[in-house]
Amino acid sequence: MRIVLLGAPGSGKGTQAQRLAERSGVPQISTGDLLRAAVARGTPLGLEAKAVMESGRLVDDALVLGMIRERLAEPDARAGFILDGFPRNLVQAAALDGLLAELGQPLDAVVQFEVADAELVRRISGRRTCADCGRVFNVLTSPPPSGTDADCPRTGAPHRLMQRADDNEATVAERLRVYAEKTRPLTEFYRKRGILRVIDATGEVDAVTQRLAASLAARPTAARVRKPAAKRARPRKAQRAAGRRGRAAEPSARRAKSARRKAPARVARKKSRSGPGPKRPGRRRTARRRARR
Repeated sequence: MRIVLLGAPGSGKGTQAQRLAERSGVPQISTGDLLRAAVARGTPLGLEAKAVMESGRLVDDALVLGMIRERLAEPDARAGFILDGFPRNLVQAAALDGLLAELGQPLDAVVQFEVADAELVRRISGRRTCADCGRVFNVLTSPPPSGTDADCPRTGAPHRLMQRADDNEATVAERLRVYAEKTRPLTEFYRKRGILRVIDATGEVDAVTQRLAASLAARPTAARVRKPAAKRARPRKAQRAAGRRGRAAEPSARRAKSARRKAPARVARKKSRSGPGPKRPGRRRTARRRARR
């Protein structure tokens, strides 16, 4: 299973990616998690990313692709992966296609999560993330579990929930605008490749999980390839008119052909009506004339 989850901020793709990863046994790969992990480990790419982020600049696509390449080379990604949060634009999508083709790991499916903007604003304002394991919760739709499942798997202590600085209503409108401009066109990009699935991501988390599973189990609709138009068909009225012209022309053609066949016969009859021409004298008559002389 090699899939990409697409959706606006707050559409729930992170939560569903975690559930899908647990159920399928393939890793969830988030570019944000990759950056944080690389920086924490002090890898060459992590040190480069740290320098970029500390300077206030955005990490470029080549650096992110390098991290994804490293992550896909790890043993747990051999059976597949779930990309969450990447690609974000058409340039990244084309670069990802090239990378996966080089690795011989093409995508099996891309799932688009559809949620109304008003619901997105509500969800984002209630989103919380564990500072230790990175698990995403929502105080409105999917709060942290209670009891024995409430502990963070990394620390063994309760989850330390935090709200991202951009998870507030003041910045949601701008984030949705950027998504519509940059990321939304990816749906058509993957639809043309015949691997896009679209699900309704509203409602209870369990219901969305079921829709996601059904979508991945279903066969994707192949992209329609428009064939070049050969010859434009004429309307029926024009076809009937052409048929009448053809039938009207048939008797004239038959008459012309018949006239050509009968032409020699007419010439012969004309000669016969004009009367016999002067006859040349026969041999007997010539002999009698010589005898008289």
